[in-house]
Amino acid sequence: MNILIVKTSAIGDVTHTLPALNAIRDYYPDAHISWLVEEAAQDIINGHPSIDLVLVSKRKYWIKEFQKGNRLSAIKEFFKFIRKLRQKKYDLIIDFQNLLKSSLFIAMARANKKAGYGVGMAHSEYSYIVLNQRIPAVPMDYHAVYRELMLVEKLGIPVKRISFDLPVFDSDRNAITELLIREGAKSQSPIIAINPMAKWDTKLWDNTKFSLVADHCVKSGYQVIFTGSHDDNDGVIDIQKQMKHHSINLCGKTTLKSLAALFERSKLLITTDTGPMHIAAALKRPVVAIFGSTAPWRTGPFGSIHDVVRVDLQCSPCLKRNCATHDCMKQISVDMVLASVQKKLDVY
Repeated sequence: MNILIVKTSAIGDVTHTLPALNAIRDYYPDAHISWLVEEAAQDIINGHPSIDLVLVSKRKYWIKEFQKGNRLSAIKEFFKFIRKLRQKKYDLIIDFQNLLKSSLFIAMARANKKAGYGVGMAHSEYSYIVLNQRIPAVPMDYHAVYRELMLVEKLGIPVKRISFDLPVFDSDRNAITELLIREGAKSQSPIIAINPMAKWDTKLWDNTKFSLVADHCVKSGYQVIFTGSHDDNDGVIDIQKQMKHHSINLCGKTTLKSLAALFERSKLLITTDTGPMHIAAALKRPVVAIFGSTAPWRTGPFGSIHDVVRVDLQCSPCLKRNCATHDCMKQISVDMVLASVQKKLDVY
């Protein structure tokens, strides 16, 4: 049996789909399972024991090249990928993405059955029109992990366990060890990782407050290591400038897999609502997550070992990227975050 999973992005969303992947593998142990994913999130699934083939879409690169005037090259690359996608006829394609960008690939792929959620799912962008098996929508207030599992159950695939099995290899652990040595980390000091930035303006907490939390962690005997992308570097530098104690900035210096290896050896991750939060949660590392505009019961760190810090305002969660007041984040105090941090450290 040939199965294609379509979940192209983003880091957190791809991570949320791993338990559904494992359920499919458990039910179809001899199936050939492929996964279509975009470049930015491929590290999450590369080497996963339940996947036979990873198909990497360079959608953003193709669009960028097209916009730069390299239209013929971009079109050729796109159709080269489509030819690779169509080499295999699938018995089942499962659309976990529910977006137009995924429906285009599903429409072009060859398959007997193309399944996914139908009318009623939020943000579906009418992607269900390419499906020939449309599963009734489920409420968005279920956690994303459960929504993905409910989809496979509706397809007759039982869920016997909820496991991510996010792949981290010795090479990834060696890579983060070497990076930490180069950055001057103390090998014997316990680590608290802090991932303070986010793409949405409404997910950002105050940099000064982050500096106070980080300083408290250092004074408590922990080594603070900031994580993030290249784009997050300026924000982290601003936090570090306000700190009284030493910290390490790894923004832009890790792959997703070496980042996962860092979280494996960390006592705790303090974070905003971002992709790395889900990586740490999948690895069962305790997370203290600071939430404002988004709904933690939908997309918070999955599992009971984590703490979400938020204030219950009438306007929150608004699910908006921008806000005039930022009250939901402004009202979260340093003491609130530190209380959650201490609670996790006392147990873990």
